Amino acid sequence: MKKIIHLSDLHIGHKDCGRNFRTIIENISLLKKPAQDYIIVITGDLVDNANKPEMREEAADDIEELERRGYRVLAVPGNHDYGTGTIGNQKFVRIFKERFYKNPEVTYPKVDIIDEMVFIGLDSTAWELHWHDRFLAQGELGKEQLDSLKKILDDPSLVYLKKIVYLHHHPFDFKLGRQLKDSDDLKEIIKNRIDVLLFGHYHRSKTGAGKIIHGTWGILRCYNAGTSTHKNGNPGFHRVIDLDFSDPIADRNEDFSSDSISLFNL
Repeated sequence: MKKIIHLSDLHIGHKDCGRNFRTIIENISLLKKPAQDYIIVITGDLVDNANKPEMREEAADDIEELERRGYRVLAVPGNHDYGTGTIGNQKFVRIFKERFYKNPEVTYPKVDIIDEMVFIGLDSTAWELHWHDRFLAQGELGKEQLDSLKKILDDPSLVYLKKIVYLHHHPFDFKLGRQLKDSDDLKEIIKNRIDVLLFGHYHRSKTGAGKIIHGTWGILRCYNAGTSTHKNGNPGFHRVIDLDFSDPIADRNEDFSSDSISLFNL
């Protein structure tokens, strides 16, 4: 089974985050196993400010470089991909799809079946772009997306596949103005029903960026990647997840932005 590399909160365009991401690309390319053995999942905030198209182009070019090197990349948007991070604009929903999916008609949940795994990408920001609640950095999935997620998990043809749900906002930890507003509704749908839950959004360690939270909601693997490019010096993680092993102890934390990474057995 392919391994998953989980990244998040690249914030390309902010200070040295773009350069850090290109270092990550170079170091990922040094892995001993071929690119086709990995799926790279990026849980939002690819750019630091969607109002600046040069940031979006830089991020898209970097992700396309990973794809040119043979990696399959899956990504969902974060609040910064739709605006400044605290003020969003509905127009960026389509722009994100056009630039990063090359298909403006993509809908969420975004489903990709790869080998024995089904990846289910959620947009936790778009529902927060109405005129009355497009401020701050909180997230919401919305009833329509949650209903679709339930139907996907109820599909009998997927029962034997490993299920990976990924989104931007932290679903467990409440932070005023930053929380996932309908996390309780999400919990009712995915509790004890999926294998992996991936997210980002919270950078600092005191908000769970490095906290091991496996088993929450009956989900064996739960990971917050923090900011993988270490925005403003905050914690970030590059997790290599191996679902061939039932125990998360088989997963590894690497620092692909470092000059001295361990590539043993990856």
